[in-house]
Amino acid sequence: MGLCRILLSFVVAILCSISAVSAGRGEKVQVALYYESLCPYSAKFIVNYLSKIFDNGLIDVVDLDLVPYGNARIKSNGTIICQHGRYECLLNTIEACAIHAWPDLAEHFKFILCVEGLVLKHKYLNWESCFRETGLKSEAVSNCYESGYGEKLELQYAAQTDALIPPHKYVPWVVVNGQPLYDDYENLEIYICAACKGVSPKACEGLTVLTTISKEPIRVNHVSHVDETFESVEI
Repeated sequence: MGLCRILLSFVVAILCSISAVSAGRGEKVQVALYYESLCPYSAKFIVNYLSKIFDNGLIDVVDLDLVPYGNARIKSNGTIICQHGRYECLLNTIEACAIHAWPDLAEHFKFILCVEGLVLKHKYLNWESCFRETGLKSEAVSNCYESGYGEKLELQYAAQTDALIPPHKYVPWVVVNGQPLYDDYENLEIYICAACKGVSPKACEGLTVLTTISKEPIRVNHVSHVDETFESVEI
């Protein structure tokens, strides 16, 4: 318990010092999510936690970057193998194409949210239904995937993920203003509020008290580690 509180307070202190430097420039809080599409913990985070910042307005003070690559690896011949199998390779690429096709965060996030919701329900084979559910047209994403451009996007995300300092150890891997949250990622809202300067968003009211109240012990089994067994599939 004590270690959890110390870790949370330490990261919040770092975020506060970083945000103090950027406050004069009026910058938004930089949030990046490194994830893989079929990781159940990534899906749960997107559906049950990340979506909240869209609902409560915190997204207005955030620049959010979604990086659908996760623990995938590149073979010597340049092909990508994915931790959770062939369909993860496909959906990582589809979600990369969605981000490219619809640069507007609100659009590509609602598509990704729909897909990850299906992952949680074990219905991800029906991912194409998310075009209909979101009202977004499929052509741009289909063209991106079928042309092979999606693979190029995935290689770019691979380079971005591999350049992380410190290196990511598992997914979901959430970074706020350059500081990884490690496996305390479910407290994202607290870290965003700690990094905010100026007028505090209404959604932050009552959240900072959690920095001094005992929280649940950090769980060791709610992430997919880099070194876990891979399925030998490629894109």
